[in-house]
Amino acid sequence: MKIAIIGTGNLGQSIAKGLVTSNSFTSLYLTRRKTAEIESFKDNPNIRVTANNIAAVNGSEILILAVQPTQLENILEEIKPHLTAKHVIISTVTGFSIDRIQAIVGEDKYILRAMPNTAIAVGKSMTCLCSNTNGQNQIPVAEAIFKKLGSTIIIPENKMQAATVICASGIAFWMRLIRATTQGAIQLGFDAKDAHELSMQTCLGAASLLLDSGKHPEEEIDKVTTPMGCTIEGLNEMEHNGLSSSLIKGIKASFNKINTITNT
Repeated sequence: MKIAIIGTGNLGQSIAKGLVTSNSFTSLYLTRRKTAEIESFKDNPNIRVTANNIAAVNGSEILILAVQPTQLENILEEIKPHLTAKHVIISTVTGFSIDRIQAIVGEDKYILRAMPNTAIAVGKSMTCLCSNTNGQNQIPVAEAIFKKLGSTIIIPENKMQAATVICASGIAFWMRLIRATTQGAIQLGFDAKDAHELSMQTCLGAASLLLDSGKHPEEEIDKVTTPMGCTIEGLNEMEHNGLSSSLIKGIKASFNKINTITNT
């Protein structure tokens, strides 16, 4: 596949790293206004680093747009004259609807939206996908890319804002939980390095158990909570102090904020 990432910032670089690791392209263009920050990708002979978006479009078939929301309209206007029937447009831009993209480049184009997260750099992203009518037959193309970089799910576009909070912002939420359990482990006597390892691997194990078994979290919780035991004591103390409530409130706050941002 001939792929271009237009706007190789933090997310764009994560996608690029995932593509390199999974060997998912025949050629890859990476664009950025200041290319010095992505020069290291030039070590791969099939990657071209450039500040020229037009060159990237002309040399590619799949365009992954990873710019800031305020930049996307100008980028679309810039590349519009160079889009052909072969191009598949995949936007990762938060809050920029398919209708807005179509209004600029035309309804006849293959337009998809993808919401990955930064775990895409290590092949563990949860990526949500949706498309316009024309783009529906190109969803398998997007799945072929993003399934090599983690897992995918097809959702209606009106769920993309919520998916951004759960999957993209969610990475930060889980990082904060890992940090908290690391701090707890240090307080119990572990050094920082061991505490961090214990927290990360336990988090990975919990998610892996659920993915492998398909069970509800409470079923796995029941296996480690014995009557009058230390686990239920800790869980109840956390809940008394608002663990679940705080997480849900935080998710709702992020969702309210993202809708404020994208509706202005």
